[in-house]
Amino acid sequence: MNSKVLITARVHEYLINRLEGKGYEVIYRPSVTYDEAMQLLQDCTGLIVTTRLRVDKALLDHAPLLQWIGRLGSGMELIDVPYAESRGIRCVSSPEGNCDAVGEQALGMLLCLLNNVLKSNLELRRDIWERDGNRGYELNGKTVGIIGYGHTGAAFARKLQGFDVQVLAYDKYKKGFSAGYVQEAAMEDIYANADVVSIHLPLTDETRHLANAAFFSAFAKPTWFLNTARGKIVHTADLIAALEAGTLAGAGLDVLENEKLSTYSETERRQFERLLQLPNVVLTPHIAGYSHEASIKMPAYVLDKLGI
Repeated sequence: MNSKVLITARVHEYLINRLEGKGYEVIYRPSVTYDEAMQLLQDCTGLIVTTRLRVDKALLDHAPLLQWIGRLGSGMELIDVPYAESRGIRCVSSPEGNCDAVGEQALGMLLCLLNNVLKSNLELRRDIWERDGNRGYELNGKTVGIIGYGHTGAAFARKLQGFDVQVLAYDKYKKGFSAGYVQEAAMEDIYANADVVSIHLPLTDETRHLANAAFFSAFAKPTWFLNTARGKIVHTADLIAALEAGTLAGAGLDVLENEKLSTYSETERRQFERLLQLPNVVLTPHIAGYSHEASIKMPAYVLDKLGI
């Protein structure tokens, strides 16, 4: 009997073709529910996931034959990795596969903010031709703080080369990474000098709501804030308050605390509408890292690591 692999998200045909070429029977269920996955996994040896399905102990206990889990992208917070590994299940991710896409998205959002690209475009759609009110700021000469210097943080730093900026990067768990275009720094240095700050961290108990009122008020001057990592790293109410107070010069957010708009409470709906109203905020629907190229590179890295 062929080994079976359950794929729980929309993927490029490259992944399916490569698995089938290695003799796997692919169960492609991009809209699978948790309960459905629990049934399907009973005779699967492999599992491919993104950010939609929680792989917890209960799910793993229904997968007696499971040998490996491949996470397309970065961040393993939805997978109970310690329990999986205690069962001998190998867990791999592929942050290398979409880090360039995330870096480009962060840079694009930053340039959009600095140059009022979205604001002026929306005004033009209402027949408003406004030049003075949309005078932009040059990235040249600014100091950019990067918090978290893994694959995506490093990719963002690379994309900033050529803009004549100073890049200060902080990573609590990584040292000795200073290069010609990036300087390893303490958070105090970033607080004191940054014109721009970009978050590139996984979601953990340590990073949840890291970007809160105390964080925003710690900067010496109004900063442009970028988050292409995880929405729950940011305390949304505190972010809005900082924008309204001028503590933040603007915000580019590819991720939100709650990304399921249909489940919003009244408070969440008000917060979301306020973010949409603010002229110095750019929102995108968790598309950083979701490029066409990354849809091939991510599974390639996962399968290479698994030796498939």
